[in-house]
Amino acid sequence: MQTGTLAPELEVSRWFNAPAPLTLAALRGRVVLVEAFQMLCPGCVSHGLPQAQRVRQVFHREDVAVIGLHTVFEHHAAMTPVALEAFLHEYRIDFPVGVDTPSAESPIPRTMAAYGMRGTPTLLLVDRAGRLRQHHFGQVEDLVLGAQIAMLAAEPAPIEAMTGAACNVDGGCD
Repeated sequence: MQTGTLAPELEVSRWFNAPAPLTLAALRGRVVLVEAFQMLCPGCVSHGLPQAQRVRQVFHREDVAVIGLHTVFEHHAAMTPVALEAFLHEYRIDFPVGVDTPSAESPIPRTMAAYGMRGTPTLLLVDRAGRLRQHHFGQVEDLVLGAQIAMLAAEPAPIEAMTGAACNVDGGCD
């Protein structure tokens, strides 16, 4: 997927830590960080998820939304939604996490395929206008990520993002 183009919607079969389903369209006007992970991925557990938690703590939720995407492309039997729910509780992941919709044709789930992800951890940054601006595979240094988020957050929100329904970072929409 090319950076600078409109980010495809996340194809999620189930949400955790969100009172209602989230969409990238409803979050326009904010920078959106999507942390794609698998709970059995060492890099996700040691770096990606803790980094996403730090981003959520540092940046204002009105400016930056943090979303997890559990995208299972291997060990399907071990990484069920029930196991994910326990994992999120044990690791105190409190930001919204969606389960990437499995594909009937491939072991690669739908959102992972739509974005051309090579594996996990993958970090996506979507700007206020809904365009994919960064697509990182593997570990991203905190200073690099912080600078990228700050630059995107400093860009003006598009007019159309300000006139639609307001959605809060925890998933509720007005």
